[in-house]
Order: sequence, then structure tokens, then C-alpha cells
Amino acid sequence: MASVVDVAQYVLKKLGSIPAMKLQKLVYYSQAWSLVWDERPLFNNRIEAWANGPVAPDLYERHRGEYRVNDVGGEAECIDSLGEETIDTVLSYYGEKSSQWLSDLTHMEAPWRDARSGLAPGVASNVVITHAAMAEYYGSLT
Repeated sequence: MASVVDVAQYVLKKLGSIPAMKLQKLVYYSQAWSLVWDERPLFNNRIEAWANGPVAPDLYERHRGEYRVNDVGGEAECIDSLGEETIDTVLSYYGEKSSQWLSDLTHMEAPWRDARSGLAPGVASNVVITHAAMAEYYGSLT
């Protein structure tokens, strides 16, 4: 199975250099929609409900301190054809959106909100956004 870093590398291969926040959100939406459409995760790395939206800490470690990211050292070739199709579909919808638009959207959606339940805005958190929460919420949108 691919890792979150491999998925991020695939996104970067398709879009080129993008802001780190945007990369995190596109990886998040790729995972969420894979759970709905393909009934499987793209990767097994954690996604946590950080103050600025969903973040995969393993990916964050690869781009920490960078505003724009063009390489995270992943292997895009690890993504199978079903995964590529899902990521491509996600990028066709979300890929042109700004980092802030994507962040704002995640803040309105149940998986992130529920994982941060009871926390004040801006408070650090490492609560996991579960596959079940993503599949249930995004599955309800189809």
C-alpha cells in the first residue's frame, strides 16, 4: 500500500509546486473520497484534526517550515490505477481551489469539527480523524 508521502508526491507530480496547506488538504480529500468511492484507504498514515484543518503528521515532517512544496521524497509510482483515478478526480474538483478555500471547507465539515469537539479555536490537537468518520460524512454527500 502507498503511504501519505507517495500520495503527496503524486499530487505534486500532477500540479507542480503548491502551498503546503493545499497539499495537506488535497491528500485529505483524496483519502476521504477513496474511502467512499473505492471502499478502501489510499494510505494508512494518520490524519489529525489540527487547528488549521486536517493534517497528516508524517507528511508534515517532510515539508515542515516550507510554504511551497515541490517534492516530499515519495514514490508516485506506488499508487495503483484505482488510486490514480481517485486522486485525479479529486484534483479535477479541488485542485484549482486556494489553500484558504480548502481549509475553510474542511472547517465546515463534520469529520474535522467532530474530532475537535470541545476544543477552542487555535488550540493544538492530535486527535485522529478516523476513516469511519470520513467515509460516513463524505458518503452521505453522494
